[in-house]
This record gives sequence, C-alpha cells and structure tokens, in this order.
Amino acid sequence: MQKPMRLAVIYGSTREGRICDRVVKWLERELARFPQFEIDIIDPLAFSLPREHVPHHPEARRLADRLHQADGFIFVTPEYNHSFTASLKFLIDLFAEPWHGKPIAFVCYGGISGGLRAVEQLRLVFAELHAVTICDAVSFNSPWRRFDNDGRLQDPEDALRRLSRMMAQLQWWTEALIAARSDTPYAGIAA
Repeated sequence: MQKPMRLAVIYGSTREGRICDRVVKWLERELARFPQFEIDIIDPLAFSLPREHVPHHPEARRLADRLHQADGFIFVTPEYNHSFTASLKFLIDLFAEPWHGKPIAFVCYGGISGGLRAVEQLRLVFAELHAVTICDAVSFNSPWRRFDNDGRLQDPEDALRRLSRMMAQLQWWTEALIAARSDTPYAGIAA
C-alpha cells in the first residue's frame, strides 16, 4: 500500500463562538472517505502563538513543524467584512517556506457569498507564497442555519459532490507537487 499523503486542515477563525468548529467537524468526518490522505487538524487556538511575528518562538516552531510535514492544505475559512480573518492572515504571514510548492484547497462559509470573497483574496496571498490553489472550493452560505453544533449538515448532497470534485483536484496536485519537489527542491526556486 502506498503511503498516505499528509493533508493539514487549518481553522481560519479564532473567534469565540466560531462556526468554524461545526464546519471542521463536518469536513473531518467526510474526509474519512479519502484514505489516500492522512489528516492533521490544525487549530490556531491550540498554540500559544506570540502576538508579534516571531517565527523562532517555541510555539511558532511547533506550528511550523506541523505545516512542514503537510503535503497539502485545506483552509476552512469564514468571510468577515468581504475578506478573510486577521488571525488567518497572521498565521499565513508567520511563515513562508511551508507553503512553497504545495497545493491549497478551501472550504469556506459566510453570508450570501458563502465565503467566496475571502477565498478570492486568499488566492492572491498564496500565489505570492508560491503555493498552488485548487480551482474548486466547497462553499456554504448561511452556515448557522445549515450545520448543527455537532457539524451535521442539512441537505448535504450538493456539498458532498463539490467536496469530491475538490478532493480529486487536490489529490492530483498533491501527487504532482510531491513528485516535483522530490525531483527539484523548491527552496532555491522560490528565492
């Protein structure tokens, strides 16, 4: 059996009472259908990160180690004021190298746009960080009405179809970029 690819699922919100908990619970259960990936759930609240950009802080190094181990990422992000959260921007900007040459997918949520405006801005950020963003995303509008506290989703059929399509693209890019990084390490190219 081939070794599973390592996929980090990253919370995009640290707000008290966040809906992100519900969405991540749903996603974690659904990702069990994709055994080609080994899942690592990363919640920024599980780290005592510094308030300033100090990448050598012990907690930042602990987070960096987890990010470096990932072959790809899924960001679960809300949309706040037509953008993504300050806490997510801080987490992304704290590091550069863990994102280089790796694929990034999005599960987003929010009001009428379902978080897609946040994703469009994140695509610009990750392009600058030499990452490849996956075209298809899974988006939820009005998630407070659609998810219960245990992350069970009402009428999940459409979301499951979108998740399957996104995961197929993520698998393709993850495999391709693992091979490319093993042939030629990306660190020298990103400089």
